[in-house]
Amino acid sequence: MSLKNSLSVMVVDDMSTSRSLILMALEQIGIKNVDFCKDGQSALQKLAAKPVHIVISDYNMPGLNGLQLLKALRENKTTQRIGFVLVSGRLDNEILTTGKKLGLNNFIQKPFDTNQMRTCLQAVVGPL
Repeated sequence: MSLKNSLSVMVVDDMSTSRSLILMALEQIGIKNVDFCKDGQSALQKLAAKPVHIVISDYNMPGLNGLQLLKALRENKTTQRIGFVLVSGRLDNEILTTGKKLGLNNFIQKPFDTNQMRTCLQAVVGPL
């Protein structure tokens, strides 16, 4: 079985359009085991109950933003090893530096295409 058939992914984004673009890219890559949440808090609860291989999270969300979600995941023994990709239209040095300190695995800037998403994910999990 190829990695993309067994890989489980959680997409976290409060904007339905952005979430749909990420989900569409994952579908085009061939990743089928995908779930989503509309905010960081519900994602944290879902992931603590059922961890996934990788989280693709928007940075700018109400409640828990992407970096706060990453920090919470890294502090929980059940979720600390989940791969984490941050998505944002504005990725400045401060966000990336903080993310790397928290254990960010990779990032992708909006807008992105399917090939950029594939490359981003492969840097975290290996060939898809």
